[in-house]
Amino acid sequence: MTFETLRNEAYEANMKIPENHLALYTWGNVSAFDKDKGVFAIKPSGVPYPELTPESMVIIDLDGKKVDGSMNPSSDTPTHAVLYKEFAMNQGGEVGGIIHTHSTCAVAWAQAVRSVPLFGTTHADHIQKSVPCTPYLSKEAVERDYEKETGLLIVKHFADLGLNPSEVNMVLCGGHGPFAWGKNADKAVYNGTVLEEICRMAMYTLQIRPDATELPDYIVNKHYMRKHGPNAYYGQGNK
Repeated sequence: MTFETLRNEAYEANMKIPENHLALYTWGNVSAFDKDKGVFAIKPSGVPYPELTPESMVIIDLDGKKVDGSMNPSSDTPTHAVLYKEFAMNQGGEVGGIIHTHSTCAVAWAQAVRSVPLFGTTHADHIQKSVPCTPYLSKEAVERDYEKETGLLIVKHFADLGLNPSEVNMVLCGGHGPFAWGKNADKAVYNGTVLEEICRMAMYTLQIRPDATELPDYIVNKHYMRKHGPNAYYGQGNK
């Protein structure tokens, strides 16, 4: 993939953040990853979405070093680098794009430091687990390398819970906000949008019924497998 293609993918995905009402001002970023080259394109730091261009996307390697571009990359760049290195390269997952925003409902759950229970089939259509939420970063981690440590905390949390990032493609960082990923940048935005809506639905569920119970496993499995299983029949597929 050329840098131009990678930049275009990242640009188009970033422009969907305001379109999908996932962030105010500059409160979000998307990156697009080229696994063969080991680089990703990411939004420049602090630039409003209407001012973005494909050329303003910054190319970064997995060590967090700028490879190409004239602007400073997003301050969240080290988090993206860790997630690509661990989830895409070391674990071989299908992670070709990452989104991070401060969307309202997802942030509310993150600020409560609470995972999002699997209450209904909308949630089950996308992942078969509660949306995980990490604990707060330690004081030492924040002082050491805040953004990199955020990525390392996500990786550790997934390992501790035995989660597969190819199946659970979203997470909340305690006190911070959501990250989501997908096979490309566009799919990452899709998953980030789904995450926000799942969080919104769960909030309403608990407002209506504070003692609401999670969806039974047999319904969870049916909904997830009809979209993602070996005999999936949702959508048009191959005829």
